Amino acid sequence: MKPSNWETKSLATTYLSRRIFGAVVTLIVATANAPTVLSQAPAKDAEWARVTEDDLGIKIETDKLEAVIPKKKNKQWMTGIEKQSFLDKATGFREAGDGLMVVDWLMEAGSDESYQDQILATQSTPAIGRYLWHTNETDPESMARAIALHGSSHRKRIVEGPQLCPWMKPVQPEVIRGKDFVAVRTTYKFEFAAPGRKPGSQWTQLVVFPRGERYFVLMNKIDSVNDSDEMFLRNDTPGSLRHEKGDTFSEMYLSYLSGPKGVRIPVSEFFTPFPPDLKFNYRRDVNRTPDHFIRAYHLRDKQAGKDGPWLAGLTLEPSVVYEAWCAQWPGNFFVMIEEIHGRPVKAGESFSATHIVGFFDTIEEMHKVYDRYKGHTALTADPSGWRLVR
Repeated sequence: MKPSNWETKSLATTYLSRRIFGAVVTLIVATANAPTVLSQAPAKDAEWARVTEDDLGIKIETDKLEAVIPKKKNKQWMTGIEKQSFLDKATGFREAGDGLMVVDWLMEAGSDESYQDQILATQSTPAIGRYLWHTNETDPESMARAIALHGSSHRKRIVEGPQLCPWMKPVQPEVIRGKDFVAVRTTYKFEFAAPGRKPGSQWTQLVVFPRGERYFVLMNKIDSVNDSDEMFLRNDTPGSLRHEKGDTFSEMYLSYLSGPKGVRIPVSEFFTPFPPDLKFNYRRDVNRTPDHFIRAYHLRDKQAGKDGPWLAGLTLEPSVVYEAWCAQWPGNFFVMIEEIHGRPVKAGESFSATHIVGFFDTIEEMHKVYDRYKGHTALTADPSGWRLVR
């Protein structure tokens, strides 16, 4: 069936940069120069980890995983783990969407209707980088588009932008090597703000790849320059999915719905588009805070049709989750958004959340790892080691 006009426009106006149809799946684009090894590790380290870099990204190869952290936009986004670069060496499966732990906006509850026209395009801030819940409440097509993308029960607006994943300028992440881990730290300051606010809050993403593990540990942190009654950072946890009637995954697992054991959702639930607040939605103000906060999808081999490992995102302190929603958007695109913090913030204050993202053979394995690291909200790393902090 041909998409309606509002379906097509919605992806071109509100989230154009995030949801691009027909993206060609390739590894990092080859450059004229061969990748450069960042450090000459001792032989015992070289056996399990290798770090290479080119103009577009930093490639991490461990004994269990491969992943690329972007420096400059190549296949998809500028944050998190590059699209389909995340490889499980044990099974040969890769992430099946548009990247992992992709970061969006610094936001708060409320409507942008009164000032949306004041957030205009500048040389460094394209108009498409704005977050608009809607364009005109009196226009039925506009309202339908907004509800389909964002739901109707909980409006939100930006505090600072741009949406980092597509609009962030090139960065130079810092690589940190230790005896049994490799880490990469990326920082960036937001460039524009809503009326009455100022730009300049800093986002920090620290990713740690431990030796011998099929997962990485990650922190997103905000150092705010603004006050807000309910500030949160929006990101994709663990990431989005692209599929044709479930050809890339067979089921979803959410630990925080339908009782203490969570719920396994068949892929057939995602054959028809639905908005974020229609089903599978979690909000801290209306749901009980769970013991574990895990979101996972069961990968499927497109050619053979057989199940592979689970790809899961574990948020290590459940109480930091402000809202977590799923939505099946037009175009066979399934999104898994998580918003962290959602509490009062004063200028000069910080907030953060930590996650584990990786491949697991069973749901029980996810919970076992969760219990090992539960309760932490911050992460540090230096050559002497990496540490989770409560």
